[in-house]
Amino acid sequence: MKFTFAHNNFNIVDLEKSLAFYSEALGLQEDHRKESADGSFILVYLGDGKTSHLLELTWLRDWEKENYNLGDNEFHLAFEVDNMEEAHALHKKMGCICYENPGMGIYFIANPDGYWLEIVPAK
Repeated sequence: MKFTFAHNNFNIVDLEKSLAFYSEALGLQEDHRKESADGSFILVYLGDGKTSHLLELTWLRDWEKENYNLGDNEFHLAFEVDNMEEAHALHKKMGCICYENPGMGIYFIANPDGYWLEIVPAK
């Protein structure tokens, strides 16, 4: 028996804002989506165009809170980038850098819902 990664999920409050963020910040594009017949949820799967791993964004129509409780936000997704300086400049311009660790050569950005995304140099 062998397991392989399929996708990760983040629940989001504003679908259009999240789609714009992931496109601008990380170059992710919509792979496919599922919408409920009654309009109660939309699942949008984003891909990087290089790997089969997807990020599922879940929008819930009846979510009444302003945002999601992320606890201590110790969980995150990591993205490799081939040009750290260019990526850092883009994310600084976007104002989404939330933590930097120069000693390790990494930093984190936060999406519109506060989830952290780690940016690491390509190996």
